[in-house]
Amino acid sequence: MSTKQEKIQKLLDMQKKFIENEHANGFDAGAYYTPEAGSVLDGYIDTYNDIALDVMNDAHKERGSER
Repeated sequence: MSTKQEKIQKLLDMQKKFIENEHANGFDAGAYYTPEAGSVLDGYIDTYNDIALDVMNDAHKERGSER
């Protein structure tokens, strides 16, 4: 994908967009877990988790540790 810093920035951008949406529309658990196609939350959970896992794996690789 990209560098660890770019991945972290992507996570921060996703969080910012999520918070903006939450402030504008409130939080709807149904829309979060089963979002409509094309909505702000469509694919959010999977994408966020995939990037976060990449960052964690990168950090372990840098330190020579295992998770």
